[in-house]
Amino acid sequence: MSSSTSNGDTAKYGSRPTAILHRTPWRPPVASSAEGIYVTLEDGKKLVDAVGGAAVACVGNGHPAVKKAIKEQVDKVAYVYNMQLSNEPAEELAHYLIQASKGAFELVGFVSGGSEAMEGVIKTARQYFYETGQPQRKNFIARQLSFHGNTVATLSLAYHPTRRAPYAAILDTENFHHVSPAYAARFQRADETEEQYVERLRKELEDKFIELGPETVIGFVAETVVGATTGVVPAPKGYFKTMKSVCDKYGALFILDEVMSGMGRMGTLHAWESYGDGISPDLQAVAKGLGGGYAAIGAVFLSKRIADGVRDASGFWKHGHTYQANPLSCAAALAVQKVIAEENLLDNVRTVIGPHMGALLRARLQSPNAPAAPFVFDVRGGGAWWAVEFDFDGPEASRLDLKKIKGGEPFAMAVQARALENGLIIMGFTGGATLDGKKGHHCMLSPAYNVTKEQVETIVDVFVRSVEEVLKEAGL
Repeated sequence: MSSSTSNGDTAKYGSRPTAILHRTPWRPPVASSAEGIYVTLEDGKKLVDAVGGAAVACVGNGHPAVKKAIKEQVDKVAYVYNMQLSNEPAEELAHYLIQASKGAFELVGFVSGGSEAMEGVIKTARQYFYETGQPQRKNFIARQLSFHGNTVATLSLAYHPTRRAPYAAILDTENFHHVSPAYAARFQRADETEEQYVERLRKELEDKFIELGPETVIGFVAETVVGATTGVVPAPKGYFKTMKSVCDKYGALFILDEVMSGMGRMGTLHAWESYGDGISPDLQAVAKGLGGGYAAIGAVFLSKRIADGVRDASGFWKHGHTYQANPLSCAAALAVQKVIAEENLLDNVRTVIGPHMGALLRARLQSPNAPAAPFVFDVRGGGAWWAVEFDFDGPEASRLDLKKIKGGEPFAMAVQARALENGLIIMGFTGGATLDGKKGHHCMLSPAYNVTKEQVETIVDVFVRSVEEVLKEAGL
C-alpha cells in the first residue's frame, strides 16, 4: 500500500501493516508531532513524555535554538568522512566538552550512540595497553545486573540476563568477567554497615583481579548510576573511590558508563561528580543526553593518561564508523549543550525536579495511607532520574492476584501500558531484583531538564493513578 490515499490525504500508519521490524511484539503508537514534553499521536491524542524516550530528550522536542543550529548546518555541510576531513561543529563540540570537564578529560572521540560508545571504550582501553607495551592485558571486569549496550561485545561486558539470553552461545566469556552489583537495597546483608558492604565488594573485585592475573586485567567497568537493568541504582558512598583503588594498585583502568546517567541527568554534567565520590575515570562513555534526541551521537572521553598513551604511540584512534563525528549530529549536540548551560538547566534539575519529584513520589506511594505503599519496595533517584521498585513478597500481596492484570503482563509493564492509556509515557522493566533476572518490577521516570514544578506534579499524579488502577485490577 502506498504512503498516501488515492485522494491525497495521508493514510494513518496505525491502520495498515507495518514494514518495520519493531522492538516490541506490537506496533507502538505512531507519533506525528512533538513540542517540549508533549507528543501528539497520529490520531490526535496528546501524551506527556515523562521518560524522554529512554532518558534522551533532555531539552524536550522542538527547542528553537537546536532546530536553528541543525538547519544552518544542513545549509553548510551535511556530511564529510572523518578519516578524510574534520568539520567545524565536531571541532567546536570537542573543545566545549573538554573545557566543561574541568581537567578530567583531554580528548574525546565521537560515535553514533551509546552501544557504539561502549564499543569504543572497550577498543580504546585495549589499544592503550597494546601501544604502551602491555599486550598481555586482555580481561575486563564488569558487574552483574549491568547494561552496557546491545552489540555482542557490550552484551558480553554487561550482565543483563534477559537481553543476553538469546545470544549466550556467541558471547565472549574468555575476556569479560563479572563481580557483584553495588545494590545495597537488595544485596547488603542485614549485619553489614555500608562501609562493610563496600569492603566486601572491594575484596571481591581484588579477588577477581588475582584469579585472572592482575597483569592481564585491562580495567573495571561500571555504570555510575545503574540504568534500566535495576532502575536508577546509585552505589553506596565510597564505593567508586574504593574500586578505583584496586584498579590503581594493579595498573588497570577505571572505566565509567554514563550513557544514561551522564550529561546532566543527575544534576551535574558528569554523574561521577555527584554520585561517584567525585572520582573521574580513565575512560568514559556518554550518549543520550549529549544530543538530546536531536541526532544520533555518543562520545568516548579520554583522560590525560589514556590520551598521552595513544599520542605517544600510534597517535590516532584505531576505531571508527561511517557517521563518526557527523557534522549534523555534532551541530545538534553542541546546540543542546549550550541550551543546558545558557538556560541554567542543571540548576533546575538539582533544585526543582529532583527534590520535588522525589518528595511527591514518596508521599503518594510510601505514606501510611497510600494504597500502593505495601507493594513499594523503594523510591530512589536524584535530579531528573527516578525509579519506583515494586515487590509482591510481603503478606499484603496475598490480597492480590497479579494474573488478573489485563493481558497477563508483569506488573511494571502493565503500569507502563496503563500510563500510556492515561496520556503519560514512562518505562517499565522486569527482572532487576535478582541475579538471575527472574524477579523484580520497576518503573522509570526521566523527564526533560526544563520541565516545570507543575509538570512534575502532573507526571507524578498520572503515574500514581496508573499504579493504583493496575493494583485495583489485581484485586486491591
